[in-house]
Amino acid sequence: MWNEPSAGIAVAAEEGSARSPARLPQPAVVATVEPGSIGEELGFQPGDRLISINGQRPRDLIDLQVLVGEEDLVLVVEDPDGTLHTVELEKDPDEGLGLGFTEALFDGLRQCNNACPFCFIDQQPPGRRRSLYLKDDDYRLSFLYGSYLTLTNLTEADWRRIEEQRLSPLYVSVHATDPELRSRLLVNPRAGLLLQQLAWFAERNLQVHAQVVVCPGLNDGPALERTLADLAEFAGGDWPAVLSAAVVPVGLTRFRPAGDALVPVDRACARRVIAQVEPLQDRFRRRLGSRFAWLSDEWYLLAGLPLPPRDRYEDLPQQENGVGSIRAFLESLDQATRALPERLERPRRLSWVVGALVAEALQPVVHRLNSVEGLELILHGLPSPYWGQEQVVTGLLTGSDLLAGLGGRDLGERLLLPSVMLRQGEPVFLDDLRLEDLEERLPVPVQLVHGAADLVAACTGRTRQDL
Repeated sequence: MWNEPSAGIAVAAEEGSARSPARLPQPAVVATVEPGSIGEELGFQPGDRLISINGQRPRDLIDLQVLVGEEDLVLVVEDPDGTLHTVELEKDPDEGLGLGFTEALFDGLRQCNNACPFCFIDQQPPGRRRSLYLKDDDYRLSFLYGSYLTLTNLTEADWRRIEEQRLSPLYVSVHATDPELRSRLLVNPRAGLLLQQLAWFAERNLQVHAQVVVCPGLNDGPALERTLADLAEFAGGDWPAVLSAAVVPVGLTRFRPAGDALVPVDRACARRVIAQVEPLQDRFRRRLGSRFAWLSDEWYLLAGLPLPPRDRYEDLPQQENGVGSIRAFLESLDQATRALPERLERPRRLSWVVGALVAEALQPVVHRLNSVEGLELILHGLPSPYWGQEQVVTGLLTGSDLLAGLGGRDLGERLLLPSVMLRQGEPVFLDDLRLEDLEERLPVPVQLVHGAADLVAACTGRTRQDL
């Protein structure tokens, strides 16, 4: 499932300013209480509002984790009916409260102050839920969840906090290291400070993972080679400031602004970029002991080339960014299908829907599963009319894409739907269609699958523990 920022509170950084308006943090609203935890013993319930800890109002989950690390705590809590309570307790320093919260940020989301023409947020149709249009550029979400930020909106207080609380690693959208080119790509003069900012991280033994979104004709070719070489200068030593760099293709939709001068990545472009980056990987490996810069799986799929073997991805430092994610999924499927039954007690005809871009890579797994007597798995690789993309990854398929693409197709007795298409914590697609609405309009039941083991269990009738 995918995350999106909350639309509750948003703070936009002032262009070129070193200060942002002070905002009193909102209470932390309890969402879950872990059974057997201190929170349960204290009587916390979902909906309770944690206002302060030892007199301090946490700004976010980072503050909260630091404050809860004390042995003696004084909590101010507000019930849903508005009643205030003061709770005093003593605990072990490494023991948490066992509480989950509805938000990660209590003082508002820091939004982006750039105007990148390739920004996916700006390539969405109007009229959807507000949270889809929030441009997250918040260093705290980068630290907590690995979301990418540009470093252009950080205040002096933000830099101090990153250093004092050792918020590392962060995930940084680089796109180009040439100051003029990066400023032009982000449409922000502060974007040209990137190399000085990376030096700041290096001086303090703080670290980042970098990404480069390649836009053909803008930051590919020599610009891409310079960018990766510049980043590699921060990748050496016992404590490298730049841990890895991901190279991903720009994604363009039919809703993007007219006249943006952007062109999509085609097969020829994908092959050029692969031919450019793979020799650099070998050079980095000899010099740094790591390939350092990785191409996302989409490059190979767009190029019509086989994915690299698993060992070329090392420890998968950028798997969440699509680097080796399909290879890792195939590896998980290999493990989950090692002990398949010879036959099923009851025959099953199932369908599995994925994005058209990945369907061919998954065909060998389908053949392996279909070797089980009594099992027939039908793979449907769909394009996305919603985004205007023929070749699309599974996570970008929308509810309307499924309705358009599956209509009239053989779906067997049940449709297996990857959970990556849905918003985390809520059964809704990127186009706001709800899962229950999709189920009502399809002729067969829908079953969510959350990974390789789930998929194989759904096909064979076994539990995940049996695999």
